Amino acid sequence: MLPLFFLSLFILLFLSVPVAVALGLATTIGIMMHDTIPLMTVAQRIFISINSFPLMAIPFFILAGNLMQVGGLSKRLVTFASSLVGHMTGGLAMVAILTSMFFAAISGSGAATTAAIGAILIPAMVAQGYSREFASANQAVSGALGVIIPPSISLILFGVSANVSVSDMFIAGFMPGLLITFSLLVMAYFVSKKRGYIGIEKSTTKEVLISFKQAILALLMPVIILGGIYGGIFTPTEAAVVAVAYSLLVGVVIYREITMKKLVSTLIDSAVTTAIVMIIIGTAGLFSFFVSITGVPGIIMDSISGIITNAIIFILILNLILLIAGMFLEGAAAILIFTPLLLPVAVNLGIDPIHFGIIMVVNLAIGLVTPPVGINLFVAAQISNLTFNKLSKAVIPFLFVLVIDILIISYIPALSTWLPELLK
Repeated sequence: MLPLFFLSLFILLFLSVPVAVALGLATTIGIMMHDTIPLMTVAQRIFISINSFPLMAIPFFILAGNLMQVGGLSKRLVTFASSLVGHMTGGLAMVAILTSMFFAAISGSGAATTAAIGAILIPAMVAQGYSREFASANQAVSGALGVIIPPSISLILFGVSANVSVSDMFIAGFMPGLLITFSLLVMAYFVSKKRGYIGIEKSTTKEVLISFKQAILALLMPVIILGGIYGGIFTPTEAAVVAVAYSLLVGVVIYREITMKKLVSTLIDSAVTTAIVMIIIGTAGLFSFFVSITGVPGIIMDSISGIITNAIIFILILNLILLIAGMFLEGAAAILIFTPLLLPVAVNLGIDPIHFGIIMVVNLAIGLVTPPVGINLFVAAQISNLTFNKLSKAVIPFLFVLVIDILIISYIPALSTWLPELLK
């Protein structure tokens, strides 16, 4: 039964059947072959999987990110970041990275971050003399910060699927996110220095203060949201609702850039994105139920325990598995598939669940910029009118830096666990 179940899943994925459909069909086949599980379990488990209060944060954070994107946020963040580092060697590349970090603390989405910031900065970098390939690759990789820096949809999904505090996952993402941001800034500087990418005119102190004043409302959003969560004022789900209210207030009343037409379009786009994510969550929950009830995690644990008794080796293998999975699977689906399979093994080897979750999320974030599925590459290629193949080659040097970051995060657990433990 189990071999046929996994074979059907792999065949469906190989045939490029949507992940949600592949998970649902393969699991339904497995349940039909099982002697004691009634077929009605399929509908029941899908409903149970999405009937979760913490998961309500996802549609609200998606909507909040989209509202801030159309509400004039991105251009104000770009102006502020440009006033800080735009004059340095590789200044505009650094602006793209810093702005993506700021926007990541609002959007929670890699593709949204790439689209919102890339639409402004990729053309600006090309006009400044940067190669189209470097400008696009730099933005695509920077956009991956959207799923690492909290509030992140990926961190919410892991917290729910692993029964780990979403608040702890949020705060655990800060230091790894800052590490990756710093490493990208260093790379942008040295590449720009080698290629002669000079900065723009240095901003005066007055110009920096003016740009900061214009961007302050955007910069305050993550402070309000995350400060409220960690201060015990509201839960992550309630914080998502506050984020929507704040986004509407800023975009409609203060910035006055969200018209009724934009609002309706944003609501529709957010509903479609939410539906896609929830379908994946529902069928992945069905998959998790089936593999749990058939003892697959135990089989995997016994198999691995007989070969791997060292957490260091397990983490190395874990990274390889997740990097490969990220090349072919959407991040949300990969989290929901691999968490029930690999987390028990990790815990058995003494690995903190929060540390495990950060390793998983960071690896799958790299999947956003690795072919053949890397969504950030598709978004950046569309903005810059580059072919997907050219951009895939241009992103390779960035991948080496990201792999080094993964190894640092993997083998220095304190980067992920220190802040959550400190704030308890």
